[in-house]
Amino acid sequence: MPKTLISLEHISKSFGSQLVLDDLSLSIYENSFVTLLGPSGCGKTTTLRIIGGFETPDNGRVIFDGEDITRLAPNKRQLNTVFQKYALFTNMNIAENIAFGLKIKNKPESYIKDKISYALKLVNLEGYETRMPDSLSGGQQQRIAIARAIVNEPKVLLLDEPLGALDLKLRQDMQYELKRLKEELGITFIYVTHDQEEALTMSDHIVVMNQGYIQQEGTPEQIYNEPENAFVADFIGDSNIIRSTMIRDELVEILGTRFACVDKGFGENKPVDVVIRPEDVELLPPGEGSMDGVVTGLTFKGVHYEMDVEAGGFEWLVHSTRLSEVGKKVSIKVDPFNLQIMNVPESEDEEAISETV
Repeated sequence: MPKTLISLEHISKSFGSQLVLDDLSLSIYENSFVTLLGPSGCGKTTTLRIIGGFETPDNGRVIFDGEDITRLAPNKRQLNTVFQKYALFTNMNIAENIAFGLKIKNKPESYIKDKISYALKLVNLEGYETRMPDSLSGGQQQRIAIARAIVNEPKVLLLDEPLGALDLKLRQDMQYELKRLKEELGITFIYVTHDQEEALTMSDHIVVMNQGYIQQEGTPEQIYNEPENAFVADFIGDSNIIRSTMIRDELVEILGTRFACVDKGFGENKPVDVVIRPEDVELLPPGEGSMDGVVTGLTFKGVHYEMDVEAGGFEWLVHSTRLSEVGKKVSIKVDPFNLQIMNVPESEDEEAISETV
């Protein structure tokens, strides 16, 4: 079992009358890549700032390696933060930027020089010591900001939407760079983003947040394939989410048609939400599937076609490498293992906790 490095215990935080975090508890393990994922205003950045010491919770504790650091100053914590705005010193060259924190700690010049070389090698920018920040691309500046953070040998690196200002290609390149760095450094990364692709690509563990609550946490595969509520299913990738009726174990009625499933324990004739990923919907000739329909929309996405299919009074989203033209009559088939059954919220409070954006 991995060692717990950081524990957030019953954290609450308000700004004025706005409650941002509500009794949040979370364990972060050593040497993991944890992503706090959610829409704007969900509380993910506030959580990161509380871990970093930039905000103090109204209630609760932050435990770091067994020590209560709730009110410890940021510069006293064994962590460093990389922000979306690189905050490089424009009047200093790259070597001076990287060395800034080490000089404050009065480290020897030989030690600083070795650390600069090591950090630049890690971020694939060897030989850039004398360059000025304004001569670098956005991706290079971000790597320098990361280099400046890692030379201080933190146990934890906090990253607050660090790729948000980069274009798509650079973002994708940096995702793999960050994953590689994490493996080479062997330290804990805590990453904040609203980008689902970033979270799924880089993380060992994803924490999905909304309205100050943790909606679900788990591996990328668990979050994508087994969402626990409609919010997670809707936020992580595309989904068909349909209010249905659980007839009995392993049988669910969707839009008036009965589908075999593998789920049990929901009771009989109970309302449920069914989540079906677009790539799990198979289109067959009319009459060969469970429900007939017609293709009403078509978009080419490069690696697949995205199609809208009107069936059972619902517009299904379908992803497939096989083209079905608009107007074509089709039949929908879904493997029982690809139907994800979820309980419908029973109260207004429960509904609010899993409310979609």
